[in-house]
Amino acid sequence: MSELTLTVMRLGFLAVLWLFVIVAVQVIRSDLFGTRVTQRGAARRGGQEARAQRQSAAPPQQRRQDGGRGNNRQRRGAPTKLVVSEGTLQGTTVALQGQTISLGRAHDSTIVLDDDYASSRHARIYPDRDGQWIVEDLGSTNGTYLDRNRLTTPTPIPLGAPIRIGKTVIELRK
Repeated sequence: MSELTLTVMRLGFLAVLWLFVIVAVQVIRSDLFGTRVTQRGAARRGGQEARAQRQSAAPPQQRRQDGGRGNNRQRRGAPTKLVVSEGTLQGTTVALQGQTISLGRAHDSTIVLDDDYASSRHARIYPDRDGQWIVEDLGSTNGTYLDRNRLTTPTPIPLGAPIRIGKTVIELRK
């Protein structure tokens, strides 16, 4: 084998080895730090509330069936809004209109949590047939807590009870 062929093979092997190292570092970095979430300052809060308003009209298949009576009034004392009371989105309010609210880091979530301890699809809050709101952990790594208790099954949410996802606290209010 000529000296030129041997040198080209060595350089090719070195390039493949460096490519492998770079890809391995990128995978480890994405596992440690997650996906990059862009912050848009004060405009983010306004956009978050606007997106929540747009998603508040539930599609017909998700609307609660009430036997054709047409009774859309909520029962007295029922919560009407979901409020973020702690965390980066503090002050964000979502009107409860019978739709499922998804919580997590994914960009298509109803409330996008910019929190290192939140999973992409962390939890969801939805109404049951009786008008009671239920919180369900979607298999998150760090868990969802309702009044300091880690959720293992879908659980009804009392009015004003804190739901903690990492550093973010959410409450149902009238």
